[in-house]
Amino acid sequence: MKIPKRIKPLFEDGIVDEVLRQLMSGKEATVYVVRCGTEIRCAKVYKDAAQRSFKQAVTYQEGRKVRNSRRARAIEKGSKFGRKQQEETWQNAEVDALYRLDRAGVRVPQPYGCFDGVLLMELVTDESGLVAPRLNDVAMSAEQAVEDHATMMEYVKLMLCAGLIHGDLSEFNVLVDEYGPVIIDLPQAVDAAANNNAEKMLTRDINNMARYYGQFAPQLLDSRYAREIWALYEEGELHPDTTLTGLFAESEETANVDAVLEEIKAVYAEEQERLERLRAADEE
Repeated sequence: MKIPKRIKPLFEDGIVDEVLRQLMSGKEATVYVVRCGTEIRCAKVYKDAAQRSFKQAVTYQEGRKVRNSRRARAIEKGSKFGRKQQEETWQNAEVDALYRLDRAGVRVPQPYGCFDGVLLMELVTDESGLVAPRLNDVAMSAEQAVEDHATMMEYVKLMLCAGLIHGDLSEFNVLVDEYGPVIIDLPQAVDAAANNNAEKMLTRDINNMARYYGQFAPQLLDSRYAREIWALYEEGELHPDTTLTGLFAESEETANVDAVLEEIKAVYAEEQERLERLRAADEE
């Protein structure tokens, strides 16, 4: 097929030898199947900000650090240079997340680098060598659903241990090959420690997975992985080797409102006494 404009520089530099076909076009990028030497890979061409339809991007970008202070100031001002830098930050977020999660033991496509807004990465295939299907196109037995759901919860845990939350995890952002689930689409990955919406996004990710796998194994709909994982994370007790149960018991302790009010009154009275002593000292 004709080489897309954005991929042409990679073709001219010998990074990509041939564009075989378009694989898909989504809200943030168009993906092509390409040949690099003897390897078949995919090239994810990010759309410009004006073309992207990804909603609430600012919510996802909260807490992302820009190391270069000049770039950070430009992004804040919204200058032409700043907008360009913001685009690069958005695109590089996926590359960084892929490398980070691969090291953490999460199954993601292997990245090969990002070149002027084009991410080259592994083409995930099934046992026949065809492009692996998305999870939403896969039906399974109850036993397989329980097994794959447990794998996904393990990946969510490992992601959070690495400081990241997918932020848009659903059956449309998971591929399934002969070895199981593979997580894709990470440009909106959330910094768990710096984003105020982290818990909400983690909960949504986990609930999306429970809802999908729960079609085949209804007992998964009653699991409470979101509460369990976040509670362990907040307490500093979430580690890569932590065993998850999917259970979470709400605290049965009720707040002693009267005791709290008495404590507030005592602090207030103490402050009034301190102010009175200061006034008396000023008058002497």
